[in-house]
Amino acid sequence: MTPNKFAWPLLVILFALSACTQERQNEISRGIQNWTGTNGVLDIYAGDKLVQRFVKIDKLSTAYGTDDSKPRAYRYGYGYVDANQNFIVDNGEKKVYFEFSDYSTSYIFYENYKD
Repeated sequence: MTPNKFAWPLLVILFALSACTQERQNEISRGIQNWTGTNGVLDIYAGDKLVQRFVKIDKLSTAYGTDDSKPRAYRYGYGYVDANQNFIVDNGEKKVYFEFSDYSTSYIFYENYKD
């Protein structure tokens, strides 16, 4: 029985990934997602009420300082405002830039399971 010609490279890649720290594995995963894209949804809450939904978000980014390159306490991205909150970009719903604070914003970011 001959080994599959793709088995050895796959084993090497899996071994290399297992040697990485969890943070490095997360960075690699985010890099792959940035390349392949995601279909993210961002829900913003005021208390227990959903007040805003953005759909078709490729990624959320952490802001970094211009001079000191330190991470800032907010995230930003681009997505479509889902005015009727149906998980679909309808006519008239525009793509917008958004920011939200890590400290004061209740939010959930997830892959669109309805698309």
